Amino acid sequence: MLRSYLRHALIFPLAIGLLWAGDVCAQDLDARIRHNLEKELGGASQIPVMALGDAALMLQAELGEFYAERSFQPVWVAEGREKQAAVALVDILRGAAGEGLCPEDYHLGYLEDLLRLFEDYRRYGLEPDPAWLAQFEILLSDGLFRYASHLIQGRVDPAEVHDAWRASPRKADLAKLLRYAVDSERLETVLADLVPPHPGYQRLKSALKGLRRISALGGWATIPAGPLLRPGGSDPRLPLLRQRLWAEGDLVPPIDWSGGKYGEEAGDYPRQVEGRAGLINPGSRLVDVASTRYDSATIAAMRRFQRRHGLSPDGVLGPKTLTELNVSVEERIRQVELNLERWRWLPKSLGSRYLMVNAADFRLRVVEQGSTVLTMPVVVGTGYRKTPVFSAHMTYLEFAPYWIVPPTILREDKLPLIRSNPDWLRRHNYEIVPWGAAAERTIDPGEINWRTVRADRFPGVLRMRPGPWNPLGRVKFMFPNRYAVYLHDTPDRHLFNRNVRSFSSGCIRIERPLDLAQYLLENDGWDCEALIAKMRGSRPSRVELQRPLPVHILYWTAWVDEAGVLNFREDLYHRDLDLELALFEGGTAAGPAGETLAERAGG
Repeated sequence: MLRSYLRHALIFPLAIGLLWAGDVCAQDLDARIRHNLEKELGGASQIPVMALGDAALMLQAELGEFYAERSFQPVWVAEGREKQAAVALVDILRGAAGEGLCPEDYHLGYLEDLLRLFEDYRRYGLEPDPAWLAQFEILLSDGLFRYASHLIQGRVDPAEVHDAWRASPRKADLAKLLRYAVDSERLETVLADLVPPHPGYQRLKSALKGLRRISALGGWATIPAGPLLRPGGSDPRLPLLRQRLWAEGDLVPPIDWSGGKYGEEAGDYPRQVEGRAGLINPGSRLVDVASTRYDSATIAAMRRFQRRHGLSPDGVLGPKTLTELNVSVEERIRQVELNLERWRWLPKSLGSRYLMVNAADFRLRVVEQGSTVLTMPVVVGTGYRKTPVFSAHMTYLEFAPYWIVPPTILREDKLPLIRSNPDWLRRHNYEIVPWGAAAERTIDPGEINWRTVRADRFPGVLRMRPGPWNPLGRVKFMFPNRYAVYLHDTPDRHLFNRNVRSFSSGCIRIERPLDLAQYLLENDGWDCEALIAKMRGSRPSRVELQRPLPVHILYWTAWVDEAGVLNFREDLYHRDLDLELALFEGGTAAGPAGETLAERAGG
């Protein structure tokens, strides 16, 4: 291994230096470095294992092409030592944990060992060996290529992690990028421009910093199991519960630990204050922090916590709330890191105006110029029929739609009912259209011998007529895609009262279809009355959007909203787990001990 090899080299710097570099002049040294670069990158063979150990190169071909174009002239070393740009790049790679990435993926440990080795050589008035300088050069360039690639399109391909995940990643010519960064001496600016520009990414990255600060201070309190605690009740766990709610800011802390400021700018978070006397000021009232009574300030804080975690904000400390309270800060850090990776899978722009559904939050948002202008609850696919992740453009609405019965439902559900009583079709608003016939022509169910009908030889298309009974409701919102997924109304209004809303077969049911239709069509001359008339029609009616709307069906289990509130949700489809496994198999996930990227990076 290189690092083991280097440690031995550091023990005997004088001996090695005298043998290899005792009388090498700067000009000859640069020539030897170029020779080593050409030997290691100019051919098809890989870099010697003894030299690199487990620091396998990610982009061997790109590196060879890049250095061949510059006649193997080094970028990061000159006259027997590293350039200032090299030191600056190593410092940038040290900060990769701030993006939710792992600095060790970019050879940071090896690079730091080599820098220390070079310093030891200079301390004794010796020139470093050109082979080591060439290794430093190659590792640094490969680290830059890796880091830039991860910032642009993430560490893993989402399509290889999730069957139903189609993103539009950003792309860049890495060799061209490196040339520009080096030639323009704007390395830091170029890399900063590769970071996802979305405000949601930046807010989540800031939250990651805050969580790591809490972790460095020892994390937060663990709440023991106990009976249900309802508003107005009492419980000996309440002092500990208040400490837990202080940690993330759901409850105003009893003491201003920052000397005038509290929050990220203060550079500190309140430590646990078990046994400390103090008072919380939730407005005009003072509450004893040691009290075992479930007071109004703590209840309000509990409800804030529950809302942030997708729980029913009833203020009751029950099993689900207790489970969320006792998720460790290290687990939350990892959850944030996984969701930062998802941001890197997205295109540079979502659009100045777009509709976004977060399947993990069961919520739809319409965004204009970065601000939410419309939001509502939605129902998404079950764990068996997951709503996919993709982007498309909404191009039209269909009012008073038919519902075409899917083959599986026809075979397993509808056909047995029809056979037992053909009149069931009429009473439940179904009709049969012959295969290939016009939509207006239907078959009289009484003319069919139902005892001989099989699902795979059904006489036509079974569909339900438009109306309030229709599973698609009064309108559906169409954005053509490979999954045949769309937004639609529903007669099952009671589902929106549920906290977890995963009941569909993949499509997305929305709570207020009239509001969304009015938003989409009001600038096209439609008023509310005309829309209601269309929704109450007896035949389908298609209305094209004069201005198609970008639609993004996404999956966030951690995000920071526009008000700056950090939210977490249950991993409904186990996609966090899938991503974690993919990163682990790629060598970048948490290890067997479960350490986070930050811990691996020493951050």
